[in-house]
Amino acid sequence: MYRNAAVLGAGSWGMAIARVLDANDIKVNLWEYNKTDYEIIKTQRCHPKKLSDIQLADSISLYNNLDDAYKGVDLIVLAIPSQYLRAVLKLMDVKNTPVVNLAKGIENSTHNRMSEVIHQELRLPQELISTLSGPSHAEEVAADIPTAIVAGGVSEEVLEKIQRSFSNNNLRVYKSTDLIGVELGGSLKNIIAIAAGICHGLKMGDNTMGALITRGLAEMSRLGISMGAQADTFAGLSGIGDLITTCMSRHSRNRFVGEHIGMGEKLDDILAGMSMIAEGVKTTQSGYELAKKHDVEMPITTEVYEVLFNNKPPEIALGELMRRELKSEVWQ
Repeated sequence: MYRNAAVLGAGSWGMAIARVLDANDIKVNLWEYNKTDYEIIKTQRCHPKKLSDIQLADSISLYNNLDDAYKGVDLIVLAIPSQYLRAVLKLMDVKNTPVVNLAKGIENSTHNRMSEVIHQELRLPQELISTLSGPSHAEEVAADIPTAIVAGGVSEEVLEKIQRSFSNNNLRVYKSTDLIGVELGGSLKNIIAIAAGICHGLKMGDNTMGALITRGLAEMSRLGISMGAQADTFAGLSGIGDLITTCMSRHSRNRFVGEHIGMGEKLDDILAGMSMIAEGVKTTQSGYELAKKHDVEMPITTEVYEVLFNNKPPEIALGELMRRELKSEVWQ
């Protein structure tokens, strides 16, 4: 197991993972970049707008200075939203320290997955970079509700060490050497979760949701395979597992965004009222552009993009999906 970890990013997921590692007798340094939020967490050992009911143990050290937070640790955990990750990495100087990414997103400007961004900025060997993904709402992990996730990477040795470091009676970690599939599954499902929220806001039923999740998984798989992922990965925790959870859960920020759009609210107004980030909004842009780049048919992603960025009425988008040319059911 790793013995000393820096968790960079004290959002709800960062705090939840810091609690997991601390419970596993790993010394944890938790970094929060925002000075005001840092003072709140340091004083209250929680944050009223993040995980208000969860207290951080006194054994977790809080930092506002980035360099001090990761100095001397043997594991770095990145709990930083995808569109901000590169900027933080540019401030870091890391030598041969394993890095675990928690963000579920695709960088807009480059279409890079998070492991690619980490490799480019930190110049670490690929075997030292991994991603944790799967159905894992921070609120439930922090409350010790049994959860299973998957660690994706290229080194079996590193993945096994990550498994031992993060797993306990309430969190079970599987491993996968399909890093591409693990990262794409965790990212693309957020687009479908926005669509699920839109359907809920339009007061659609269970039939609609079942169809959406099934066909959403199909287009996620198509894009993933075209980008080098393995088909089986999308039948696992970072694919169908995370997709079902994010589409159905009251904890899902992406579903929340979609639901309020379905009820007639504007995207900018919804995002302005949120204290945490819904990764799926930015990922919709990346997913839409990647579908065009790889010539992959992704009708749900396309319609979500049109609704979010071109002000297409949600009910018209849904109608156009239902009136598409009839065809055989194709999974991949």
